[in-house]
Amino acid sequence: MSKDKAKLEQFLAQNKPLTVLTGAGLSTASGIPDYRDHNGNWKSAPPMQHRDFMTDEALRKRYWARSLHGWPVLYNAQPNPAHKALAQMQNEGLIGTIITQNVDGLHQKAGATDVINLHGYANDMICMDCGARSPRIDMHERCLALNPEFADLDATALPDGDADIDMDFSRFKIANCLNCSGLLKPDVVYFGDTVPKERVAKARQALAESAGLLVVGSSLMVFSGYRFARQANEQGQPIGILTRGKTRADELATLKIDATIADVLL
Repeated sequence: MSKDKAKLEQFLAQNKPLTVLTGAGLSTASGIPDYRDHNGNWKSAPPMQHRDFMTDEALRKRYWARSLHGWPVLYNAQPNPAHKALAQMQNEGLIGTIITQNVDGLHQKAGATDVINLHGYANDMICMDCGARSPRIDMHERCLALNPEFADLDATALPDGDADIDMDFSRFKIANCLNCSGLLKPDVVYFGDTVPKERVAKARQALAESAGLLVVGSSLMVFSGYRFARQANEQGQPIGILTRGKTRADELATLKIDATIADVLL
């Protein structure tokens, strides 16, 4: 057994059940690109901003054209062994609620039951005009039918269902809400938007009622995740961090393991 694995097992045994907070680093082994490097810096251009999506039609066209090639990576992704290990730990009572910053739904696919999708779920759509919800696959297929000339492009997937394509998107036709013809948006919290208060309150309560916090695969550079490390610190709860590179909460950590996630969890 590696030293890192032994340290984590001791941390789990002494502080169960832990609330777990997961980030993009957990899903890279499932083929989903992450946002930041080991120093917490952006690997590519920052993802879509909420205000831009809502107000700029040209940027929406760019987003939907590129997502024809980026989003299927999210949609078709499968849980990796680390997702399954966390689900098993939950089943054994070592951990309680899983708060995830990811929008891929892979915790649930792996069998985890108590999961809070902090930033929403990328495979669902919501109409910003009438509130109707629908599967994203429906809009994806309608956009493909409306824009056959964009369907066969060669592109590299980026985080957030985006893809690396640089071209003229002005001719792209966006599929609108089938209920009211309103503006459709993935049911996720974009940068610049706020996590729903009731979701944050539920996550805060879960952490308060647990023995501590374990962060897996997150740099915590975004406040929506960092707030839970700060809460645990203020409550005197132990904080364990398992991720590659530095995080915003390193100085708050009781245990910091800089290693490949699967090597430690499995």
